[in-house]
Amino acid sequence: MKIKQPILFLCISVILSSCKTDKTKSDGEPADLDKTPYEYVNTFIGTAPLLDEEIIGYTPPKDWRVWAGLTYPGSSLPNAMVQLSPITEYGTGAGYEYEDTEILGFAHTNKGHWNLCNLPVLPISSRAKAPYKGTFSHDNESASPDFYQVHLQNYDINVRLTSTLRAAIHEYQYGKADGKRILFDLGTANNHVSDWEISKVSSNEISGFQKVGRDKIHFFARIDGAIDSIASTNLGKPKGYAIVHLKDNSKEKVTMKMGLSYVNVDNAKLNLDKEVGSKSFDEVFGEGKKIWSDFLNQIEVTGGSEKEKEIFYTSLYKSFLWPALRSDSNGDFVDASGNIQNKDFQYYTIPSLWDTYRNKVVLMEILRPEVTSDVIESLIDRGKVTGFIPTFFHGDHAASFITGSYLRGIKDFDVEKAYELLLNNAYKEGGTRPYIKEYMELGYISDPKIEEPNTESKGKAGVSKTLEFAYDDYSLSLLAKEMGDSEHQNDLFERSNNYKNVFDQKTNFMRGRLANGDWITPFNPEYPYYEYMYREANAWQVSFFVPHDMHGLIDQYGSSEKFEEKLDSLFSYKWNPNHIARNVSGFMGQYSQGNQPGHEAPFSYYFIDKPEKSQAFIDKLLSDYYGIGKEGLALSGMDDAGEMSSWYVFNALGLYPFSPTDPEYLVTVPIFDTVTWHLKDDKTLKLIREGDTREIKGIHVDGTKIDAYFIDHSIFERGGEVLIRTKN
Repeated sequence: MKIKQPILFLCISVILSSCKTDKTKSDGEPADLDKTPYEYVNTFIGTAPLLDEEIIGYTPPKDWRVWAGLTYPGSSLPNAMVQLSPITEYGTGAGYEYEDTEILGFAHTNKGHWNLCNLPVLPISSRAKAPYKGTFSHDNESASPDFYQVHLQNYDINVRLTSTLRAAIHEYQYGKADGKRILFDLGTANNHVSDWEISKVSSNEISGFQKVGRDKIHFFARIDGAIDSIASTNLGKPKGYAIVHLKDNSKEKVTMKMGLSYVNVDNAKLNLDKEVGSKSFDEVFGEGKKIWSDFLNQIEVTGGSEKEKEIFYTSLYKSFLWPALRSDSNGDFVDASGNIQNKDFQYYTIPSLWDTYRNKVVLMEILRPEVTSDVIESLIDRGKVTGFIPTFFHGDHAASFITGSYLRGIKDFDVEKAYELLLNNAYKEGGTRPYIKEYMELGYISDPKIEEPNTESKGKAGVSKTLEFAYDDYSLSLLAKEMGDSEHQNDLFERSNNYKNVFDQKTNFMRGRLANGDWITPFNPEYPYYEYMYREANAWQVSFFVPHDMHGLIDQYGSSEKFEEKLDSLFSYKWNPNHIARNVSGFMGQYSQGNQPGHEAPFSYYFIDKPEKSQAFIDKLLSDYYGIGKEGLALSGMDDAGEMSSWYVFNALGLYPFSPTDPEYLVTVPIFDTVTWHLKDDKTLKLIREGDTREIKGIHVDGTKIDAYFIDHSIFERGGEVLIRTKN
């Protein structure tokens, strides 16, 4: 069977139930035929620490928690403004660490990425003293996608939480009828709080804000009990807080409804009134359960173990918590210049593109095209202020995201303006692409000569930038073709070959170069760096990243045999335990599943017509690197706004966007017997696995055997059937 290199294709055009989440699942557990996708979601996966040193690759330093998982349990809707989640420690990514026994508050925003965790509140009793912490046990804690419950033992308060897109509902069952308090820990968040405020609006309403960086998050809260007073400590200052005292004659169960807005308090109140109003806790919870159920039910699977279904649906859920909504129910939002705007789209955060362009945004393009359009419009709106389309952290992967969306038929955005701004990214200094002038002049980005560099050495991450810019150039060349701009199409496509300028044929590694063209020496391909030559990686982990020209990469080796030999070594050459990088973990040989830079590498065997080798590694990663550890709740690396989760989703289903810009998918062997995508207009796409092995024998699309491993995105438009036959 021939492998087809990705090329351009034009797209054709609640019944409430118990929310107790079992923390562990057994592979041998019999299938629950009545269990729904919603009930398979275990929001605690990714919260436990990664402790297995065989997976980690080294012995972590004392008191050092490996950056793995960093997810949170709590209540949210898909891509919502509110993520209502428990905080056990600030500055730890998602703020919730499974091994902890104290809750500091319930925050209203989260990402799992060391920021947010805004507006934390905590119910306390009259006997509580600072520092305020609620003790808890996992034995009395439960969660589902739009629900969280825990009993605070030392205060004898049972907490239930649920939410809408822009509002939250807290229910506190106090063990005693008197001495009820609610702590608003407004001087605290994952990042520095510069100012905060709280005030009493009426006998049972309060409002205020918390300012962190450029974000000013406003709130309006309504309590079904009378407020006696509000006592503040260090008003408006970091680490300051306020305590709302409720009147003693209020009932034992107190419900607080809170609306959020990044615009003003009036909009926070509007969001609360529109989305919650007089609805009860259970009504809002039931509506959220239906929203998540309808979303998760879009993909139906049969076969597979109970644990595989749990991890699959949990991963699907976690893939759609970010990007987050930032516009209010009336359409208002604050733009990149700080002005209030109201336009014909919903405003969203930047979707963590360095992590998520590889797979997660493609999943969003398939399952939530209307949100995808709004996310792109949000990027364009920011670009109108700055002159450049923003990215996240590294690379210029809005080029891949926007082009890939357009080629998948998502065109409900200002494509002309997007293209203009992406050209600015690709050609102008001072914007999204650092060192773009050097890149255009030299054909690569250099790094300085550093004597005895270490993991923390500061550099330009020249190799990683060169490789990523080359792919971004390829992506933008496809959009240039769609726009009829042959001049830029040809220039950008030529620039997409710049990856060759950092490939050292003597070592067969992508290798750093000085500005004068010399290779950087000494050279240790095993050593990981944060930003010297490589970004959060070593030479092994980036040397297979040429998703747009794998055959060209193989040619650099001189033969398929030499390429295969190198690829074999990637997965077998043991990681040196003396090389410690906190966010590079989850090793299989030199390959790191725990961080993004090499996530395409396991598929590389397809390009030498040996998919069975890829499948063996993919299967091991699916089975041994997700839902691991004593509780079955650890991940081999940081989820990074859902990228690791999306990697699992695609590979469990048997399709992977190897070159995410291109509207096509590499076919792998699914872990399920059948996969049914429920598409628009009542169409379905069904993938069927036939055979007992994990080696592909043939791929049949709508009854016709294809002579390729890729299938076109148009099948998601028209529906159909993909039969994946395996060898006996």
